[in-house]
Amino acid sequence: MIDEVTKQRIIDSADIYEVVSDYVALKKRGVNYVGCCPFHNEKTGSFTVSPSKGIFKCFGCGKGGDVVHFIMEHDQLNYYDALRKLAARYNIKIEERELSAKEMQQRSERDGMLTLNTFAQKFFAEQLVHSDEGRSVGLSYLKNRGMDLDTIERFGLGYNPGGWDKLTQAAIAAGYKKEFLLKTGLSTETQKGTLVDRFHDRVMFPIKDSSGKVIAFGGRIMTADKKAAKYQNSPESDIYHKKMTLYGIDVARAEAVRADKCYLVEGYFDVISMYMKGVKNVVASSGTSLTVEQIHLLRRITPNVTVMYDGDSAGIHAALRGIDLLLKEGLNVRVVLMPDGEDPDSFAQNHTADEITEFISERETDFITFKTDMLLREAGRDPIERSRAIQDIIRTISLVPDHITRAVYAHRCAEIMKISEQDINIGVARLLKMSTGEASPVKREPKPIPVSESPVNDDNPKGASLETLCRYEESELLKALFVYGNRKMTLENNTILVSKYIINDLKGDDLLFYNPFYQKIMEEYDLHADEDEFDAVKYFANSEDGEIVSIIADLLSDKYELERIWFKKDEQEKKFIPPEGIENSPSLLAEHIVKLLNNFKFKRVTIKIKQIERKISDLSKEGNSAHVEMLEWMKRLMLLNEVKAALVVAMKRSAVQ
Repeated sequence: MIDEVTKQRIIDSADIYEVVSDYVALKKRGVNYVGCCPFHNEKTGSFTVSPSKGIFKCFGCGKGGDVVHFIMEHDQLNYYDALRKLAARYNIKIEERELSAKEMQQRSERDGMLTLNTFAQKFFAEQLVHSDEGRSVGLSYLKNRGMDLDTIERFGLGYNPGGWDKLTQAAIAAGYKKEFLLKTGLSTETQKGTLVDRFHDRVMFPIKDSSGKVIAFGGRIMTADKKAAKYQNSPESDIYHKKMTLYGIDVARAEAVRADKCYLVEGYFDVISMYMKGVKNVVASSGTSLTVEQIHLLRRITPNVTVMYDGDSAGIHAALRGIDLLLKEGLNVRVVLMPDGEDPDSFAQNHTADEITEFISERETDFITFKTDMLLREAGRDPIERSRAIQDIIRTISLVPDHITRAVYAHRCAEIMKISEQDINIGVARLLKMSTGEASPVKREPKPIPVSESPVNDDNPKGASLETLCRYEESELLKALFVYGNRKMTLENNTILVSKYIINDLKGDDLLFYNPFYQKIMEEYDLHADEDEFDAVKYFANSEDGEIVSIIADLLSDKYELERIWFKKDEQEKKFIPPEGIENSPSLLAEHIVKLLNNFKFKRVTIKIKQIERKISDLSKEGNSAHVEMLEWMKRLMLLNEVKAALVVAMKRSAVQ
């Protein structure tokens, strides 16, 4: 591990303008620099570098962060590898901190397994090209499948010959330990204690992580042994978790980031054949059903995924299952089905690059059109089957987390199926209510400001999540914490740091941010607020958490100016006070901070009131059986209305509007 002192020295030495200039042509604009974003295609530069703040931000694709995260994103490295690259650039010697005995063992085992896998990959590649058996069996097979030598080398393909223990013996002769051969699954142990190869007589496919490290293998049998599995994968290990791995991610990542889109297929050859025809942003689920962890891996690259599966019945239903998972995790999903009897591999081999591009452009469709066509075609004229198909489509729409996207899909679904859009929305709302439930009234007396609740879509009248509804108020408050946090404000003749006032005020009312990352930042800020010379911007901009760094870049980017601040001299005249004027006036600063807090509380109270009004309305339909429960909710409503009225008075008294 890189010790903290060395890590900070690297970050302090790395000039973000110098580093980014190695990759992007930058032009000076005011105090910042602008250029065309390296992460997506654009003609007008929306990529900004701020040397004074040490951050970059693209207002086109939304990516942002500090110099370390720029290297991570551009070169597809993990955090510490990016630090090492910067250290090499600035000739900084890295002092790795001493690891504990347990850490040393874990690191040693992991490094040993990765090193052994690298050896195995080179062994397989050598056997494929330089052994008689490899050339006659493995290489011949790959060439018959349309593979050329450049592609074979790019994907690290290889061959493990027959004989049961060729790799095992080569690895032992090279000094690799028996325990690592067993842990990686490259070897298995017989009842007599003899080590033999797990893979033999197979064409080998290295499976790599995002950074290109070989973590496992897949092998296709080359013999006619009907008892042997056609494809065999490495077992789960400390370095390989199948559900968290996508084949081809190391090759596809950079292109997927640039194109802001990724194609999802099923098998090794699907990826390789599409790559050879110019479709390089393609990954495979490696023969396993798509998992949530794989989707999260995709989402970190791009939210736009096109599912490309076989055109047969099995392929169609695999696509349907994958679509539901992708939608539930908030991705934008489109579908391309191959012609019947084809898969992406065979289709790519039988068509030119232009034909493939044209086919995708013509056949790519949104999920609702795809699913509706498939299910209604299967249902035919049978009214019961059509009803089931419609219910299934409504269920899929209900999985979409964003309420606006749900509304668009509901409208599209109504058009295709020629049924009432209202009926679809009722069905979606019912499913959402069943999945989230309603909160029950609490018995204890509620506090004036309600405790933060989890962001559930069904808890507000507009269908939006609480995180979405409060995003503006929360971001303005968090932005003020970073811009003014170390400034002093004067309120009722008392002087206090802005950061202390905001944190203590929120704590006093038991208020948490709905945005989990905002809340994480607030809690971390609170832990360090008492430290002398705590530089919040520097601290969070250097975080290893890319999501937090991106948020800080958003908050501090010039495009997102602080809310316009007006000082009211009297009822007729208002004067704009720029941010520097506010921060130099402790009293004006106090008024501004109080206003932001009141706005935040007012939004929270208003939302809670609407929630309770809905609850009371629902209970009133149940008659006398719900009378006692309804009284409890009405008491809460009265208290919250009193709080709202008090906030209105306080906001009117404020001189800052």
